[in-house]
Amino acid sequence: MSNSKFDIRDFRSALGQFPTGVTVITALDDKGQPIGCTASSFNSVSIDPALVLWSVDKSAFSAEIFRNAEYFAVNVLSEDQVAISNCFAGRGEDKFKDVSYESGLGGAPLFEGCGAQFECKTWNVYEGGDHLIIVGEVQKYSHNDSLSPLVFSSGSYAVASPHQGTRTENIAKSGNEFLEDYLLYLLHSTISKGHQHLYPRFMEDCDVTPEQWRILTILSQSRVISDEALSAEVARPVNILSQTLQLLSEKGLVKYTDNLVSLTAQGTAMQSKLFSIAKDHEKSLLSDLNDTQIAALKDALKAIVNV
Repeated sequence: MSNSKFDIRDFRSALGQFPTGVTVITALDDKGQPIGCTASSFNSVSIDPALVLWSVDKSAFSAEIFRNAEYFAVNVLSEDQVAISNCFAGRGEDKFKDVSYESGLGGAPLFEGCGAQFECKTWNVYEGGDHLIIVGEVQKYSHNDSLSPLVFSSGSYAVASPHQGTRTENIAKSGNEFLEDYLLYLLHSTISKGHQHLYPRFMEDCDVTPEQWRILTILSQSRVISDEALSAEVARPVNILSQTLQLLSEKGLVKYTDNLVSLTAQGTAMQSKLFSIAKDHEKSLLSDLNDTQIAALKDALKAIVNV
């Protein structure tokens, strides 16, 4: 038995500060039926021999199947495969019924549209507390560098983009005429600059994380919404979202019963405060523009994203 005195939820929150990719591990059971589960614990172990690992909760239905499987496949998901991740993160139902796949080594399913795939022969299985650590020797692999990977960070799905370095504060002085006039670079730099100052204020003034802010914002537009529908709106797996909703419920900000979610009066007041902080931040960010320029900027961005 563990002697850890950590608050489990807070420990998980700390671990969430380390972003990972998202994979679906697949294999066949002893009856030849496909199984799969979403995992962010995938990692490399060795180059020679080519070894990788991942871990599965011992309480998972598929844990013993993976322990005994001779082969398994690692499907590294791309950014447009959130639905696949959510499907294999849940329990029950036929997870493969709406997913297109081919059979790899040992019959392990390989999905279409993945950023990378590793076909592995089980090398060893180790005990790791409440998880099994499964090490595989890579027999075959493939990758598509034109696809961006799906990322999981702080309990939410995210996308990977190149870091802009210190150039974001001095775009006009960069000396690179292309970047100084390239829309995507300018947009990314603006977003990065905005996040650096807005999110710390949410934490300092309201003790609300960026993920919680997003949830509260969605809820402000709905009287009542199911956790499944909210999961799609905020791009978080239901099982992870439910933990955050429970925390928000304990804070008195949401009502969460029978898989239905709504803001409480306290949550509505908090969201109003968050909106005020966001608007003040926006005003500061756009302080060098006049009203006409601000309106033109927003109209142009709405036209680009078809709002």
